[in-house]
Amino acid sequence: MHKDIATPVRTKEILDRHGFSFKKSLGQNFLIDPNILEKITGFAGLDKSAGAIEIGPGIGALTEHLARKAGKVVAFEIDQRLLPVLEDTLSPYDNVKVIHSDILEADVAEVIRREFSGLERVAVVANLPYYVTTPILMKLLEAKLPIDSLTVMMQNEVADRISARPSTKEYGSLSIAVQYYTEAEKVMMVPKTVFMPQPNVASAVVHLKMREHPPVQVENEEFLFKVARGSFVQRRKTILNNLQASMPDGKQHKEKIVAALTAAGVDPGRRGETLTLQEFGRLADSLYPVFG
Repeated sequence: MHKDIATPVRTKEILDRHGFSFKKSLGQNFLIDPNILEKITGFAGLDKSAGAIEIGPGIGALTEHLARKAGKVVAFEIDQRLLPVLEDTLSPYDNVKVIHSDILEADVAEVIRREFSGLERVAVVANLPYYVTTPILMKLLEAKLPIDSLTVMMQNEVADRISARPSTKEYGSLSIAVQYYTEAEKVMMVPKTVFMPQPNVASAVVHLKMREHPPVQVENEEFLFKVARGSFVQRRKTILNNLQASMPDGKQHKEKIVAALTAAGVDPGRRGETLTLQEFGRLADSLYPVFG
């Protein structure tokens, strides 16, 4: 068994050896606690029949734990300066491939086809760069990739929004979009002290299990998310007011919006945060003929 990368001493030694300095713009915070990494890979439920996709491997702390459990690991790293570091730290593992690419620009479906043939399932496991957590998640979910789960670390505040239930202050359009595609659960809080350098925000791990079918069938997914976003423009306002403000020429179409709300069984005086995903689905479908 090789010495863990994820200890303060070993991390510092690797960074010094490669003369690496952190880039704030890339949100680099490296994990220095093997127990946390064990837990994260545990939530992902990996074994040798599974492939793992990692985003932002850093110096390979989590990658190493994934390599020990999964059949194969593919890691996307945007920072060219880390490629030689990863080549060094991951040299003991022959089942890891590092791709120098921005995950937001990568053809992930093609990578899965190419790299994971012969494996039974694929999971995403990553400590996501906090400044692009939402775009990365939405890209992976909207691409309808053949993955069965995402176990990802993110800012705690975003984790709360993703797993929020209706009528809570965290619930919003992000909760709706993520829960449309997945069953979302916040599984663990992560203290600041297990990172180098320490982030200014609290972190949490969320486990997202991909749904086989969305909990609600809609005419148009994109339109559903548009309605959801529009319903939260100003949280204190009623859904009728928000839709009038967010739909094209909404003010002129007040009667049609009221009719659509009524048809969907939604009181126009309610606030967006009280609607369930099912209600948003019905509402989107009754608004679609007018604004779709």
